[in-house]
Amino acid sequence: MKTQDMNRDWIATASTLNKALPYLQRYAGATVVIKLGGHAMGSDEAMEEFARDVVLMRHVGVNPVIVHGGGPMINAKLDALQIKSEFVHGKRVTDAATMEVVEMVLSGLVNKRIVQAINRQGGRAVGLSGKDGGLITCTQTHPELGFVGTPDVVNPRLLRDLGEKEYIPVIAPLGAGHEGETFNINGDTAAGAVAAALKADRLLLLTDVAGVKNAEGEVLTELSATQIREMTAQGTIAGGMIPKTETALDALQGGVRAAVILDGRAPNACLLELFTEHGAGSIIRAD
Repeated sequence: MKTQDMNRDWIATASTLNKALPYLQRYAGATVVIKLGGHAMGSDEAMEEFARDVVLMRHVGVNPVIVHGGGPMINAKLDALQIKSEFVHGKRVTDAATMEVVEMVLSGLVNKRIVQAINRQGGRAVGLSGKDGGLITCTQTHPELGFVGTPDVVNPRLLRDLGEKEYIPVIAPLGAGHEGETFNINGDTAAGAVAAALKADRLLLLTDVAGVKNAEGEVLTELSATQIREMTAQGTIAGGMIPKTETALDALQGGVRAAVILDGRAPNACLLELFTEHGAGSIIRAD
């Protein structure tokens, strides 16, 4: 006869699951849009962990929608093809040749890698771009930037249909122009626009920083839209954090219940944010 002693790790695991019950109930049926980028896409191990988290979310009744980036992969492919990029005010100019590479990498290599990772964990992921099903219609952001677009209209019907059938949409940040052009969209911007169109319960922006910090460098776990604007005006929020907080504010204005800037380097960051008391980043709510 085999005997087994209960150890502290097992007891801690059971306790964690027990304490997660109110949060599992809270998010049952909720739509959560996740912007995937940075560390979470940087290795096969990180991708596998992220995919397992997403499948778990789907199995407990959450409707996850993934929007991904792919800047480093685009840069690598452009270098390999010896296509030189030009920049205006720190932003890449996307000409016709660059746009072909961007679409190939985002809709092909990156998108299908994420889809395959989720499916390997038992999920039912479907790869899309904003061009599919009239999902994202764009206007040109600025003539100087070429084929860079800003979402003008987002039609969430396809995503809702997929969610009802328990599929997990994985969206490459590309959109169609009103004249049929293809536009490259900033990944955070695309995720915010999709979240607003779905009136998502949460927009999770995975980053490679711990969250929004105050002037003393401390991570703030909860902020209002007004506090974000004040910190930006004061220069406390600066650099690469500005577009992320602007995306969060736009999403809130569009009807998203709350946006979270969270540390994608943390193991199981999405599960920590949704299903634990302490969360994993900075949550921003409307005033």
